[in-house]
Amino acid sequence: MTIVVTGGAGFIGSNFVLEWLAAGAGPVVNLDKLTYAGNLANLASVSGDPRHHFVRGDIADAALVGRLLAKHRPRAVVHFAAESHVDRSIHAPDAFIQTNVVGTFRLLEAVRGHWQSLDGAGREAFRFLHVSTDEVYGSLSETDPPFSETTAYAPNSPYSASKAASDHLVRAYHHTYGLPVLTTNCSNNYGPFQFPEKLVPLMIANALEAKPLPVYGDGRQVRDWLYVGDHCEAIRLVLEKGRPGEVYNVGGNAEKPNLDVVHALCDSLDALRPREGGHRGLIARVADRPGHDRRYAIDAGKMRSELGWSPRESFESGLARTVRWYLDNADWVAQVRSGEYRNWIEKNYGKRA
Repeated sequence: MTIVVTGGAGFIGSNFVLEWLAAGAGPVVNLDKLTYAGNLANLASVSGDPRHHFVRGDIADAALVGRLLAKHRPRAVVHFAAESHVDRSIHAPDAFIQTNVVGTFRLLEAVRGHWQSLDGAGREAFRFLHVSTDEVYGSLSETDPPFSETTAYAPNSPYSASKAASDHLVRAYHHTYGLPVLTTNCSNNYGPFQFPEKLVPLMIANALEAKPLPVYGDGRQVRDWLYVGDHCEAIRLVLEKGRPGEVYNVGGNAEKPNLDVVHALCDSLDALRPREGGHRGLIARVADRPGHDRRYAIDAGKMRSELGWSPRESFESGLARTVRWYLDNADWVAQVRSGEYRNWIEKNYGKRA
């Protein structure tokens, strides 16, 4: 009953691994390259668990992936591994093409070989689940309906273009070879273990150090916010009950402008860690990033109707859990905010002020 998880030391991947093992769902082979956002500290609580087998390696290493599949004979591969930050893709798109496109292609080739080697029942039960993003659909106006699984792709950043390419490869491997694939396209995740370049942990970490809270442009860019635990539950359901070849959009039913999210974070911190003058006084408008999409929104009706899933956390309850986690795990935050991270923040935000 083993599964292989790629990118299982990253934000969403590590949350998935921890929840999978907590549910007693079976052993996990966790393949992660441990780039800047991959962190074994995320998995400290299962470091001695014999059901968790960590392997440091690259999904683009076809020989390594092939050996892992041959050795562990997994019933499924859950593919999280990706470069995922839009701002980084603007500064250095090549890494996104290499990991998200070339890496996914080589992973698919290895998985196809493994799947074809299975016997009848094992082959029938096998699944490849590809975790993607709502950003592949492009940008919405204020009045446009939310993204559905049939929305045309229109990616606008090197990151979203690379994820769109990987989605198309996954679809093609189902159509051409019959590989039993599943794809999920999720909205903005937040929660424990998120690397503090993303909006929610960046604002929490900066606020606690009384640093400016940089908000792009007018701050009215709208995103749908999904608590990571709800996302992990959705992925487990898709893996268990989803129909091969299908796409499932996963959203949090929580459309919020970025500025409103920052205000909510400040108010939560004011209640838990009061600051003279309040945390909203730290908000600093900075120049917008190139090609910034205005609005994302998810229609998760297919998840509800086919799989009976809807998010357990409201935006308010999920944000409260998230803020509390970062306050209770200051050592983790300090460890990940390395020199490389500080250099990146200066590179991305310093010239926008």
